[in-house]
Amino acid sequence: MAVQKPIVVVGSINTDLVAVTERIPAVGETVIGTDFQIHPGGKGANQAVAVARLGYPVRLIGRLGSDPFGAQLRTHLESAGVDIAGIATSEGTSGVAVILVSCEGENSIVVTPGANSKVTPHDLLNIA
Repeated sequence: MAVQKPIVVVGSINTDLVAVTERIPAVGETVIGTDFQIHPGGKGANQAVAVARLGYPVRLIGRLGSDPFGAQLRTHLESAGVDIAGIATSEGTSGVAVILVSCEGENSIVVTPGANSKVTPHDLLNIA
């Protein structure tokens, strides 16, 4: 049987900070949350983990920050079976998404790209 070549994903790697509240606050308003969760996320990371869970080889190319979120995300990806050889570390913060979710399922999201914004064409050349 032939060795399967990996799917290569280039994309964001984030930590999602999710707060659930009765409704999304208006500008300048404070509301009380009913739940809070932290999840690994990012479009690229989510795709790579999904492919790995299907049992197919996958390599993710991207950047993480030198912060604690970066270390947690690296561990999550590796434990999910994603080849992380294409993930570099940049000084500073990793990507973070702050997500507000209403009880009706509406959401409001602020994404701070952090290290994701430091991916360059050079990162793609080092995937051998």
